[in-house]
Amino acid sequence: MAKRNRDPRDAAIGKRVRALRLHRGMSQTTLGDSLDLTFQQVQKYERGTNRISAGRLHRISELLDVPITFFYTGFEDSKNKRDSDPVGIEFDYLQTDDVMRLVRSYARIKRRGVQLHLVKLAETLAGD
Repeated sequence: MAKRNRDPRDAAIGKRVRALRLHRGMSQTTLGDSLDLTFQQVQKYERGTNRISAGRLHRISELLDVPITFFYTGFEDSKNKRDSDPVGIEFDYLQTDDVMRLVRSYARIKRRGVQLHLVKLAETLAGD
């Protein structure tokens, strides 16, 4: 049996699952229990080692409260770029603990003006 080539889209979808799971404050075990899986299987999905079936991805989208299309956004721009990351390099940063802390804190700010000042501050510090 021939070994299948990894599709970068599997890894990109897994990264999105991980980022959302972390954003929701959910452990791999909790997500796995909700899907009747082990946390190891969730790890394999998140790394793109194993493909997530359509039905299971639909269930994940329900559990994480996003439309299933969330997992596919950005793929239409990469039809013939199988070797590149269709989601973009910036998405990798969403999976770090510091960024998730920052996003959670930002989401708790009630005043939109303060949120905008924070964004402008971050852009200034980044040199944008």
